[in-house]
Amino acid sequence: MSSFLAALTNPAVPFIRYALIAGLLASASFGTVGSLVIVKRISYIAGAISHASLAGLGAVVYFNEVRGWNLSPMAGAVVTALSAAYVIALISRRNRERSDTVISTIWAVGMGIGLLFIAKTPGYTDPMSYIFGNILLLRKSDLILIAILDVVVLLSIIFLYRAFHAIAFDEEFARTRGLNTNFYETYLILLTALTVVLMLTTVGLVMVIALLTIPAAMSAIFTNKLWQMMIGAVIIGMILNTAGLIISYNLNFPTGSTTIVLAGISYLLLRVLKRKA
Repeated sequence: MSSFLAALTNPAVPFIRYALIAGLLASASFGTVGSLVIVKRISYIAGAISHASLAGLGAVVYFNEVRGWNLSPMAGAVVTALSAAYVIALISRRNRERSDTVISTIWAVGMGIGLLFIAKTPGYTDPMSYIFGNILLLRKSDLILIAILDVVVLLSIIFLYRAFHAIAFDEEFARTRGLNTNFYETYLILLTALTVVLMLTTVGLVMVIALLTIPAAMSAIFTNKLWQMMIGAVIIGMILNTAGLIISYNLNFPTGSTTIVLAGISYLLLRVLKRKA
C-alpha cells in the first residue's frame, strides 16, 4: 500500500493518478446508468456499443499516424458509440423482431473495422491495449473528456429521473400516460453509449460491460429502489476501481482484468452471503 501511495504522489508517473481519477469519475456514470441498464435489461445493447466503438478508436489511431491528426482515440470512440446507439435505438423501435440481428451486426462490423484500421496503422499498435484496456494510454485530455461526459450523463439522469424510472419499470403504462417513451428510450441508449466510452481506455471494450453491470447488480442485492441502487452502485464502483488499481499495481497485474475479477468475485460472495442470511 505504501508503494502505491508513493507512486500516486510521484510526478514522474502521472498515469497512476490519471487511472485513479478516471476510475472515480467514471464510477458515477457507471453506477447511475448501469442501474437503469440492469432494470431495463439492455446490457446486450451496451455490449454491442462497446465493441462497435473500436471502429472510432481505430480510425483516430490510424489518421493520427497517417494524416498527422492529434486527437484522443476516445473522441473517435464517442462519435462511433453514439452513432451505433442511435441506429440500434432506431431499428429496435421500428422492428423489434429483427433488432437482435442488427445489434449483432453492428457489434461484429464495428469491431472488424476498428481492427482493420489498427492493422493498417504504420508502426506497431497493440490492439490488445484497446480490447482489454491499458492505463498507460490515459492522457490529461482523456480525463477532461471523461469529466465532460460525466457531467452530461449525471445531469441527464438528475433532470430526467422520473421519465427514466417510468420506462425502466413499466414502459407500456408510461406510454398510456402520454410519456414520449420512444424519445426517452433512445436518449437512455445514447447515455449508455457515452458511459461505455468513459472506461474503454482502462478496462477495454471487452470488459467494460462487466463494470457497467456488476456494481449495479451488487447494489440491487440490498435495495429495490432505483435511486438507492444508483447511489450504492456509484460507491461500489469507486471501491472496486480503486481496489483493482491498488492490487494490480502491487502484483503487477493488468488493471482492467484485476478490477473485473475482483468485481465478479465480490458479486458472487455477496450473493452467497445474502442467501445464507
